[in-house]
Parts: sequence; structure tokens; C-alpha cells
Amino acid sequence: MSNVEESPVLDDIGEATEALETTETETTPEQAIAVSTAPRVTSVEEEGDIAADYLEELLDIADLDGDIDIEVRNGRTYISILAEDEESDELRRLVGHNGATLDALQELTRLAVLTATGNRSRLVLDITGYRQGRAGELQQIAEEAVAKAKKTGEAVALTPMSAYERKLVHDAVATLGLHSESDGEGVSRHIVISLNAA
Repeated sequence: MSNVEESPVLDDIGEATEALETTETETTPEQAIAVSTAPRVTSVEEEGDIAADYLEELLDIADLDGDIDIEVRNGRTYISILAEDEESDELRRLVGHNGATLDALQELTRLAVLTATGNRSRLVLDITGYRQGRAGELQQIAEEAVAKAKKTGEAVALTPMSAYERKLVHDAVATLGLHSESDGEGVSRHIVISLNAA
């Protein structure tokens, strides 16, 4: 037999629990399922904190150093991983060829937020300023394609790109006064720029 002494804290909890009044309410099985599976409401700030914690763990596992910056703009969380000059080459490897590894890390981070909150995330991850630099390139690509479409009067198809990059190009084309739409599926999905809506 073991010597187990009752804790005064446990006694207090037990007394407090007994003192609580309980009222029963009828809940249908459908209501119980709806309550248990409903995603909880999270703020974009909380989403950023969850994502930053996840990314910090990944950096620790990979033995990489980086400063994580969280910014909220227009209801969307933007997370940047930055490094000192001597460490940025190591972090750039996480961008991968044409940002493929960065896109994969962004999706993993979104899944981590979904798992923690039950809510889908639209966060954007950037590493060493890759997306910021790429946004400038995409603006230039959009301007050149718009000029070509205006000159020839024919639709201009761009190379395949990620959904985030397509969104940036669609916005740029709209600002320049032309029409754009996405075409194709999967990794072949690309933008077609034309003078008028089809």
C-alpha cells in the first residue's frame, strides 16, 4: 500500500466542484457534432504566432538561424524569415528552384495553422525577400505582356506560376487596363492576357 496524502488544493477543488450548480440542457446528436467540429475563431495575429512557432521549430531542426517578422496587411498574415548577410545563403536554400521549396514550406505552415485552429489560413511566407523581389519581376512581366497584347491585338500566354504569383499578375494586368484569366491545371496553370474578356 502506498502512502498517499490528500492535498489541500485537491480538497478545495473537490469542494468547489461540488458547490457548482449544474443544469441539464437537451442537446441533439447533430448539435453536439456541430459544436465539436466547428472551427474556433482565430485572429490573424494568433495565426501569425502559431505559424511563427512552427517555423521556429523547423529552423531549429535544420540548425538554421533566422529572424521571423510577422506583419498583418489587409486581413492577411505575412511572415518573413530574414538573416544576417553571412547567414542568408543558408536560408536561401529554403527558397529552392523558382521558389518551389518556399511554396511547399508555406503550405506546410498553413497546414500547421489549420491543425491548431481548425481554420484555413491565407498566410504568405517569404524567405530572404524572395517574394518581394519576385513581385517586381512579375510586375515587369505583366507590363511587357500587356504591351505585346496591345501591339499585336492577340492574347499573350505566360509561363506557369503559383497561385500567389498569378494573383499578383492578375492585379497588375487589371491596373494596366487589360483582361487576364488563368488557364490549365496543376503545375501547368498559367495566365492568358487579352484585350477583352472572352
